[in-house]
Amino acid sequence: MQAVSSVELKRPIWQNVAILALGFWLSASLFLDLVIMPSLYVSGMMTQANFASAGYALFWNFNRIELLSAGLVLTSVLAVCNSQSQWRRGAIILSVLLLAIASINTYLFTPQMSALGIELNLFETTAEIPASMNILHGGYWILETVKLLAGGTLLSWCWRR
Repeated sequence: MQAVSSVELKRPIWQNVAILALGFWLSASLFLDLVIMPSLYVSGMMTQANFASAGYALFWNFNRIELLSAGLVLTSVLAVCNSQSQWRRGAIILSVLLLAIASINTYLFTPQMSALGIELNLFETTAEIPASMNILHGGYWILETVKLLAGGTLLSWCWRR
């Protein structure tokens, strides 16, 4: 029986960075999508005139955190793939996909949804949700699902190695 040193059991630092970044990012996304936004909807805030600017401020901050997390994940996956040959090249593809999703949310969906939600006619009494907003919401939820699946897969790969 051969003794295993504690050095052999440790993960590389970049692998730990990927695990922490993915864990934080995915849990924050779930918290925002499943707790914060439904709470705002139930409380009636989404029907307020200033919700678009409040939503933009919330998502502007969160999108920057997403970009930082995606950058950390991609950097750590590239570093681990460079040092360990048994790592899958699929990890690079998934981390690039995660960065693309964060970029699309930051630079496409958030500005477009905010622009559609701003009340430009103060004399209009009915506030209907534009049809294009529903299309953007659908795209957002599709990207969120892909992000959670890709991020969860990458997290499981990082954890098992």
